[in-house]
Amino acid sequence: MTIVTRRGFAVLAFAAVGVRAQPADDVLAAQLRSGRCAVLWRHAQTTPGVGDPPGFRLGVCSSQRNLSEEGRTQARAAGEWFRRRGLKPSEVRTSAWCRCRDTADLAFGSHTHWSPLDSTFGGAADSDARRQAMLDALARIPMGAFEVWVTHQVNIGAFTGESVAMGEALIVGPGVRVLGRSGFG
Repeated sequence: MTIVTRRGFAVLAFAAVGVRAQPADDVLAAQLRSGRCAVLWRHAQTTPGVGDPPGFRLGVCSSQRNLSEEGRTQARAAGEWFRRRGLKPSEVRTSAWCRCRDTADLAFGSHTHWSPLDSTFGGAADSDARRQAMLDALARIPMGAFEVWVTHQVNIGAFTGESVAMGEALIVGPGVRVLGRSGFG
């Protein structure tokens, strides 16, 4: 038994046979292996700015705010995090924005566009329908499987009530219960 004091409180730490703390990455990987969850991932680091330049077009990446070199490295490192742990998503869904598609492709090699993940920055067009589509998809993920959804902060915040940095993700289970948070690095 070890006693550690912090700010006047005594904390007891026990070392028992067969009981040990698991690193956070191991706990997160176990949660993903259990399934019935989605990785709600905000695209990796972009060039400076908020939103997209005036007149941007979805089909033209050069007109949008895109991943920075740091973001490209961040996305590749996240993909490596999954590979090292033998974790393969059953599906990788993304927003139509290039920064989301590029994040998914650099990490996992492919993606499927899914419109509920498209940015709602500057308006909340069909937020109830989007939320319901996400809830329905989350409920359909079976045990032993997980999906990765690459999207934008505005959507993650609306769905979970949580804020995440670029490149950070929430692991979300049934009922939009946040099961974990990571930057996969």
